[in-house]
Amino acid sequence: MKGNEAMAEAAIRAGCDAYFGYPITPQSEIIEYLMHENPAERTGMVVLQAESEIAAINMVYGAAGCGKRAMTTSSSPGISLKQEGLSYIAGAELPCLIVNVVRGGPGLGTIQPSQSDYFQAVKGGGHGDYKLIVLAPATVQESVDYVKLGFDLAFKYRNPVMILSDGIIGQMMEKVELFEQQPLLTEEFEWATVGKKPGRSSVFVTSLQLKPEEQENVNHRLQAKYREIEKHEVRYESFLCDDAEYLLTAFGSCARITKKAQEIAREKGYKVGLLRPQTLYPFPTVAFNKLAGQMKGILTVEMNAGQMVEDVRLAVNGQTRVEHFGRFGGMIPDPEEIFQAFEQKIIGG
Repeated sequence: MKGNEAMAEAAIRAGCDAYFGYPITPQSEIIEYLMHENPAERTGMVVLQAESEIAAINMVYGAAGCGKRAMTTSSSPGISLKQEGLSYIAGAELPCLIVNVVRGGPGLGTIQPSQSDYFQAVKGGGHGDYKLIVLAPATVQESVDYVKLGFDLAFKYRNPVMILSDGIIGQMMEKVELFEQQPLLTEEFEWATVGKKPGRSSVFVTSLQLKPEEQENVNHRLQAKYREIEKHEVRYESFLCDDAEYLLTAFGSCARITKKAQEIAREKGYKVGLLRPQTLYPFPTVAFNKLAGQMKGILTVEMNAGQMVEDVRLAVNGQTRVEHFGRFGGMIPDPEEIFQAFEQKIIGG
């Protein structure tokens, strides 16, 4: 299946109650697939093209506040428009799933793939001290799996989850194994607004606190939750790191290309490992820190001007040199040029 269509099918099978979106390249196939499949007949799932990205994220806010599995998808400029709503949802501690199929920027940029939304995703693109859980698939199969995982994590922590994909993964076709249809939610969560019912007290969902001491308490609660997420939800893959003297690191589609560059380096006699973060938040800080002591240098490979490299440097904490190699504006690196950058920046640097 094409990556975008596979994520759409995964949303139906994950028991998503409501999807609100707006077309934008290179993710329009998600809403097109959902409209074509008409999941209301299969599961009762609502699919609605909103009048704008801003409307879509606020519809997600409303559905999430009712305790439903709610989802939206977009690409970079559209995700920018959703940032205020995302901050509201995080502040109100509601679960939802967001997919960003990243394209090149800044501005309208290009419809070609990029990874330049890393900062926006992991540092909080909206206002206030909040965090999204951010999953970075490298395959169409992971895109499918992360839809189910994303909803699970969102409800476990009452927090928005973002799948940070890109135009490569969204548009490529690969074989996938789809999970079985999940049941729709029937539980009435104590934090959700479900209308006035006998024996149940009223629930008021908001992110507004006019008293500063109350807003500070909200922030303390959020920060404690983020520490729990950092403790329990870090995910990453490592390849040939046990004997490695050098380390390559990349996320998402770039990690697939970088793995081939690692193989080239090994064939030429360099002991090179690869560490691929699967969660960008929480970031695998401890894994990088533990490996850094044995490394003569680390090269991060990204389709941007240098974003994840900052988190790698913080994790390494000066134990070894960390360099960045990137292509941006929609350009995709190839394995040979990654290897050449490794020789130039790490071996010869």
